[in-house]
Amino acid sequence: MTTKGHCLCGGVTFQTDAMPQGASVCHCGQCRRQTGHLWASAYVAKEALHVTGDVTWYASSDNAKRGFCAKCGTVLFWAAHDEDTISFSLGGIDNPTGLSLTKHIFTADKGDYYEINDGLPQK
Repeated sequence: MTTKGHCLCGGVTFQTDAMPQGASVCHCGQCRRQTGHLWASAYVAKEALHVTGDVTWYASSDNAKRGFCAKCGTVLFWAAHDEDTISFSLGGIDNPTGLSLTKHIFTADKGDYYEINDGLPQK
């Protein structure tokens, strides 16, 4: 199955024939600030993700960078500098996704205005 997605304006598209792994929700402060709430993503090997369009990369820490559409600002990618995988936004995927969330991460940093009640593991 091919997984395809795009940004809000359609200027950046991505696709992969690899099976996305690790569908999760990140509650860290950086993800909450960048997205306005939560970052839901899955990952594939960097070489398995084919991206077209103008992606701007922001070095959000010494360890990772975040990619977004240069035109509309949609947050699309997260990549650690020392890993061979890249995460992509689950919100940017065209339906049906065929994916299910597996966990929540950085829950100690979550906002105090919501609860996590879906029964998935929390780290």
